[in-house]
Amino acid sequence: MESLQLLMEGFSHALTLSNLFWVLLGCLLGTAVGVIPGLGSSMAVALLLPVTFALDPTAAFIMFSGVYFGGLFGDSTMGILMNTPGQASAIASTYEGHRMAKSGRAAQALAVAAIGAFIGGFISSIVVVFFAPLLAEFSTNFGPAEYFALALFAFVATSSVVTDSAIKGLLSLLFGLGIAVIGIDAVTGVPRFTMGSTHLFDGISLVTVTVAVLALGEVIHQAAIARHHQSGRMIRPQGRPWLSRAEIKEAAPAWLRGTLIGLPFGAIPAGGADIPTFLAYGAERKLDARRATPRFGTGAIRGLAAPEAAGNATTGMAMGALLALGLPISATAAIMLGAFRQYGLQPGPLLFERAPELVWALLASFFIAMVVLLAVNLPFAMVWAKLLLIPHHYLYAGITVFCGLGIYAVSNSIFDLLIVLAIGVIGFLMRMNDYPLAPLIIGMVLGPLAETSVRDALTAADGDASVLIAGPITLTIYTLMALVLLATVIKRFKERNNV
Repeated sequence: MESLQLLMEGFSHALTLSNLFWVLLGCLLGTAVGVIPGLGSSMAVALLLPVTFALDPTAAFIMFSGVYFGGLFGDSTMGILMNTPGQASAIASTYEGHRMAKSGRAAQALAVAAIGAFIGGFISSIVVVFFAPLLAEFSTNFGPAEYFALALFAFVATSSVVTDSAIKGLLSLLFGLGIAVIGIDAVTGVPRFTMGSTHLFDGISLVTVTVAVLALGEVIHQAAIARHHQSGRMIRPQGRPWLSRAEIKEAAPAWLRGTLIGLPFGAIPAGGADIPTFLAYGAERKLDARRATPRFGTGAIRGLAAPEAAGNATTGMAMGALLALGLPISATAAIMLGAFRQYGLQPGPLLFERAPELVWALLASFFIAMVVLLAVNLPFAMVWAKLLLIPHHYLYAGITVFCGLGIYAVSNSIFDLLIVLAIGVIGFLMRMNDYPLAPLIIGMVLGPLAETSVRDALTAADGDASVLIAGPITLTIYTLMALVLLATVIKRFKERNNV
């Protein structure tokens, strides 16, 4: 009951005219960047970071959450209409969604996706309201050793699960950790990896790295592959943009099953919504195979409904894990964690005590964002699709200018612009060679936490390293990490044998 009372207070803050504007703006921006292939919510949040420092923290994070949720809606729209998903989390939806569109049911496919995302996001928001405060209370038992174990779990899971090559994932993680240690050591006061440059004494900011890797790196990548890029034919939705009673009855079980699959993945640092969307699709396909007349391969509604619900359920729970534990499960969540720190806030139990108005207004805004996204996606899907008509050279030139202006506005330093260019080129090379970007961002965000935690734990134990594996919480985290690694190894072994 206390959570409900606090949520009502959160609604009183979130439903102010100014905060409603930021919810709407975030949803619109998230959907817009999701529609355009190559862009995504992580890039949008990275680009907005320099701009939002002038905003009130509550307004900024309400907008970020709208962008986070909206990106999934936009990705699915393009996956259905053009078979070109913007992010990996939308790939599973294209299998049956695009087939529905090709068979003249594009409008119904968009409706299935929008309602599925709404259900998954709404249910996960309800769970987060009751789950996040309990998790935050539980995390008061965490000490330096537990936080080091949690950071290590995030490192191992994201670098080994989100890519086909664990080596590439680990190298990306090490690059992020390497950037994180540049600058003057807070404990010893010794400059580290600064190469004698005073410009690097303060380190390289998260804003600089995220804008360079996610935005400028993508721009260079698009410029490099533009002559090889062929635009697909967009299917224009016709007919009724709503579902019949029979279609709702067909989709409803899949929406619920997808939501149940997506919920636990929101609290596990396993790459975000990519894995649960494929699991939800695979579960529906196995169930469909038991039918007298299987429908998968012909545009099955359940093959689209389940991944959409799973994706948004994961995103909703990810926000809960971020607020309660300070644990990012995707690149977008990692950037938002960095944004919290830029505002002088640390997600976790203290956040619920020190900034309750922000936390509960943000949780209330999740529900508002779900309603807003349903309202702007059901009737206006084709309006968003028209964003593809913007010539790419204008679009990406504008993003490049925005990158430079944003970084210069924050730092007022030409040196930072050169750093953006250098890291942007590295981001481009990583894309060209299929190196994942999420481990890099998570490594940079959680690297300082891991370093500080291991130092504090060893100092308190007089250098006794056994303190890092002592206690039930640390042993549980390391056990889960071992299970994740074992599952990954078994999966890769099976894939090799099948090939």
